This record gives sequence, structure tokens and C-alpha cells, in this order.
Amino acid sequence: MQTRNKMLDDFSRLMTNAMGVAQGAKDEAETAMKSMLDRWLADRNFVTREEFESVRLMAQKAREENIALAARLDQLEAEQAKK
Repeated sequence: MQTRNKMLDDFSRLMTNAMGVAQGAKDEAETAMKSMLDRWLADRNFVTREEFESVRLMAQKAREENIALAARLDQLEAEQAKK
């Protein structure tokens, strides 16, 4: 027959509870840090990758249209100069 030592059982229970408390504190700290970081980033007016890519594509399209219009203008000016 195996006897149980009450002091060891109590100590084991205490350690188990302490680990639960430590895990809860860790989770709370992570949540608080994430919240702080989110607020800090929002205050800095950073853009998301999707917003950046959208504006980059619009700028690229505008640049291409500008090049095409400049070529068309050069052509019209050349035709006007011939007259």
C-alpha cells in the first residue's frame, strides 16, 4: 500500500496553481503589449500593405498614362509644326 504525503500533495497543488497564474499573467501581458503596439501604430498613420499596393498601382497607371499623353502631345506638336 502506498501512503500519500499531505505536504507533498499540497506543494504539488500549489505549484500547479502557480503555473496557471503565471500562464494567465503571460497571456495578459501579451494582450496588453499587442494593444499598446496597435495603438502606437495607429497613432503613426502607417498604412497597410494592401493600401500601399493599391496606391502604388494607381501611381504606376498614372505614370503610364502620362507617358502616353506626352507622346501624343509630341506627335500633335510635330504635326502642327509641319503646317
